[in-house]
Amino acid sequence: MSKQKQNQRDNLDDFRSENLGDSPMMAHLLKALEKGQDIGDYGRLTFTIIARHFLDEDRLVSLLAGQPGIDESQARAQLLQVSQRNYSPPKRERILEWQAHQDFPICPTPDDPNACNVYRELHFPQEIYDRNEEFWEEKAATE
Repeated sequence: MSKQKQNQRDNLDDFRSENLGDSPMMAHLLKALEKGQDIGDYGRLTFTIIARHFLDEDRLVSLLAGQPGIDESQARAQLLQVSQRNYSPPKRERILEWQAHQDFPICPTPDDPNACNVYRELHFPQEIYDRNEEFWEEKAATE
């Protein structure tokens, strides 16, 4: 990693949180889940991909199992699938794309260009950043 990229990442660390609720989008999803409100398939997927880095497994499964039509075994299966495939947290653009396919607003403020960027709001484990950097480097090398 270049020194410039490391400095940029270090500066972001001053603002990113390890508390899931400090992301307005994730707080929105968490609140809806706690109420038992249906956040949609893509909402559950988004929540699972991101929250697995911040919540313990039982808490995450409990929240997902509170969804209409989702029981504990289905919630555990989704978490297992996301974990085994090691999905990276989706970027804002992907979240908005997924949101267009369901009724529940995953991103509560889609008109705000700074909203729903979990990479700016939350501090993920280092391997997430390393994996994403490798992906973009490989993509740039093939184009």
